[in-house]
Amino acid sequence: MGAAAGQVLNGLSVDVEDWFQVGAFETVIDRSDWDGLDCRVERNCQQILALFADAGVKGTFFTLGWIAERYPALMRRIAAAGHEIASHGWDHARVFTLGRESFAADIERARKVLEDTTGQRVTGYRAPSFSIDARTPWAHEVLAEQGYAYSSSVAPIVHDHYGWREAPRFAFRPVEGADLIEIPVTTAEVAGRRMAAGGGGFFRLLPYAVSRWAIRQVNEREGRPAAFYFHPWEIDPDQPRPAVAPLKSRLRHYTNLDVMAAKLSRLVREFRWGRMDEIAAIEAARTPVRRAA
Repeated sequence: MGAAAGQVLNGLSVDVEDWFQVGAFETVIDRSDWDGLDCRVERNCQQILALFADAGVKGTFFTLGWIAERYPALMRRIAAAGHEIASHGWDHARVFTLGRESFAADIERARKVLEDTTGQRVTGYRAPSFSIDARTPWAHEVLAEQGYAYSSSVAPIVHDHYGWREAPRFAFRPVEGADLIEIPVTTAEVAGRRMAAGGGGFFRLLPYAVSRWAIRQVNEREGRPAAFYFHPWEIDPDQPRPAVAPLKSRLRHYTNLDVMAAKLSRLVREFRWGRMDEIAAIEAARTPVRRAA
């Protein structure tokens, strides 16, 4: 089914990191070993670009500075195709593992590489593993200070790796008096409880019908855009499989990699999709700036 012109515009995003940079492997694969591993992000992003082009959609690529520094030609290809390049931080360090000053330095370093590589201004940010939460009230302040227009860094759920259950489900202004807008990853409601519904493992592991239902709930019942994400490694069933990783992490990471591309192809044709900066502009227009009294 093709997307109807009157449908809500949803945010399509890719968190650009390689298979060995995920949170599930952070205790078993050392950062000092990354450069010696099989980097597959470039070939996977090429496949994603082709998939998006075939469907006629644009999206946002939240990219690690570490990746952009090593693959500048890829960054330029993404930007030249009309997609947004946004920041995913430098090397996937979770925000709550950094102090305020370290976080400020991390996002400043990543932004400089991304902008120098593409020649385009970076206005959006997504925290690794949605790691802006109740422990980091200063993170949004730092983003506002550095002039970011929006963040999509909050998962308003309870999860064993991340989550800020008390956060709003939809776009909000996290810093009083600042223009910065936060766009949480999409959740759905079932019997009064929230469930993850914004992509990633949720989309890959569960039947396609569940994601379709969740996005329709947000679009039709709430009249709001969904914020959907996935990773390049999720369409790569041939990636390495380190035996040292915990069983739970391996099950989460490797299950259904072989069906992900086909599911994505179906999704991008069934709903309307755009860049996250487009969604931020739409949501900002309906979300007043909170001013100090």
